[in-house]
Amino acid sequence: MKKYDIVTFGDLCVDFLMTGEDVVPEFGQVEKIVEDYFLEMGGSCSIFACQAAKLGLRVAILGKVGKDQFGELIVNRMQESGVDTQYVEVDPKLKTGCGIALCKPDGDRAIMTYMGTINVLTEADVRDDWLRMARHLHHGSYYLHTGLRPGIPNIFRRAKGLGLTISLDTNWDPEERWGEGLDEVIRIVDVFIPNEQEALRIAKMDTLKEAVRRLHSLGAKIVAVKQGSRGALVSDGKDVISCKVKLATGGDSVGAGDSFDAGFLAGWLHGLPLEKALKIGCACGRSVASQVGGVKGQLTWEEAVSGS
Repeated sequence: MKKYDIVTFGDLCVDFLMTGEDVVPEFGQVEKIVEDYFLEMGGSCSIFACQAAKLGLRVAILGKVGKDQFGELIVNRMQESGVDTQYVEVDPKLKTGCGIALCKPDGDRAIMTYMGTINVLTEADVRDDWLRMARHLHHGSYYLHTGLRPGIPNIFRRAKGLGLTISLDTNWDPEERWGEGLDEVIRIVDVFIPNEQEALRIAKMDTLKEAVRRLHSLGAKIVAVKQGSRGALVSDGKDVISCKVKLATGGDSVGAGDSFDAGFLAGWLHGLPLEKALKIGCACGRSVASQVGGVKGQLTWEEAVSGS
């Protein structure tokens, strides 16, 4: 019996969201009035961890925050969600990471990010005794975790040797290079969970069908692809299963993909058929997309199963 169902790495930061019809800034000291703002915990892995814990999984996160109010908000929010934060270090020499998102009513957004504590972890921080306590390792924000990225292949190999299964959601590459040894990393993972645009770029293919086939050829056993308001699909290399969703309204889509990841993996770790795990993931993603911020709409296990 392992202590945790899932462990993950903390890209620990806050999201400051500004919403309105016209959120495009203009220099020249032009002042614009926006309709609303919202401050919430951000970070792909952090949002993922909260959703996984709310689904009843035992979750721990490894990371660092600054000794500031943003760091306190993050730790408090994860503890409220049921995430074990004992492996989150408060470092007074650091400032907690921050992302400013300018959100349009159609769901599109532009993001400016101060890295701070997001990318300070290195391979040396990921010890075998921490990995050994878990059934599964999830990694998100591959491209933003620049301190961790060089060691990821070896971390994944160590995790495999300790009996863990592994999932990966790279998120967007700000440099749009879509490389950095990713082929080697994908070869090790059990579940690869990009969105559609990321899948096309990582696979260097023109169609999603070709991209999924290519990702399997690299070694990914299961490929689950998020398609925004159109839902998602999952492939095991033989069959492709799709899930459609009703359009979510009233939210900003922040954290929807991360909550999808948690929902899908919760179903998968429970041994459910891929189709059911996909529906649970879609239910979690849609619920978060209908709210503002990454954690407000997160579902419990009972809500996710009944909503799928």
